Amino acid sequence: MRFRLALVICVFILVAAGGGSAQSLSSLLSKSQFENLLKHRNDAACPAKGFYTYEAFIQAARSFGAFGTTGDTNTRKKEIAAFFGQTSHETTGGWPTAPDGPFAWGYCFKEERGSSDRYRGRGPIQLTHDYNYGQAGRAIGVDLRNNPDLVANDPVISFKTALWFWMTPQAPKPSAHDVIIGRWRPSAADTAARRVPGYGVITNIINGGIECGKGNITPQMQDRIGFYRRYCSVLAVNPGDNLDCANQRPFA
Repeated sequence: MRFRLALVICVFILVAAGGGSAQSLSSLLSKSQFENLLKHRNDAACPAKGFYTYEAFIQAARSFGAFGTTGDTNTRKKEIAAFFGQTSHETTGGWPTAPDGPFAWGYCFKEERGSSDRYRGRGPIQLTHDYNYGQAGRAIGVDLRNNPDLVANDPVISFKTALWFWMTPQAPKPSAHDVIIGRWRPSAADTAARRVPGYGVITNIINGGIECGKGNITPQMQDRIGFYRRYCSVLAVNPGDNLDCANQRPFA
C-alpha cells in the first residue's frame, strides 16, 4: 500500500511539473492542428516541401521535456504558438496576397537562400555561426560543427536545433522558454532598457540587434507578430501583451 501511494505521488509530481512527455505536448497540438498552422509548407513552391513533419517535431520535443508541458494549459498553448510564430517568420515563404494570407506559409524554407557561408542559416530557427552549430551539436549529441548540413537534411535534428535555441539561456539573454512561461523576471538593467515580459522580448532574444529599439514596429517584427496571432487563434489562446520590441534596447 505504501509503495502504491508513493508511486501515485511520484506520478502526480511529474504531471504537475509538466512531466516532459511528448504525449502531453501532442495532447495540445494534434497532427491536424500542426497541418493547419503550417498549411502551405508542402506547397510545390516551397523548397522544404516534405521535410518538416509532425512526427519529427514530436520526436525532437522528447529531448526537451519542459517544452510545451510547463504551466497551465493556456501557458503551454502560448509557448507552442510563440515557438512556431518565431520560427515561421524565419522560414516564411509568404507574401501579402498569398493564398490564405502571408501567415499560412511558415516553414517553406529549411536553409537560408543565396548564402555560400558554410554556417549559414538552417532549420526552423535558421541556426547560424560556427559557435551556435558547435553548442547545439554538443547539446543534442551530434557533431554539427563538422556536419552543419545535417540541420537541413535530418528533420529531427533540424527541430532539435530550434528547440535547443528556444530552451537555452545565453547570458545576458534569458531563454525564450522562460520568457513565455512567465519565469523570467527583468533585472534592473532590463527595466532600464524597457525589456518587459512578452512575445516582444523573444524577438529581442532572437534578432534584437537588427529589429529592436527603433521606435517603430519594423516589417520583420510585424511578420513575427502576425504569425503568433494567427497561431494563438488556431490554438484558442490569448496572445497577451507586449508583442513588439520597438522601444526595447537590444541585449548586449
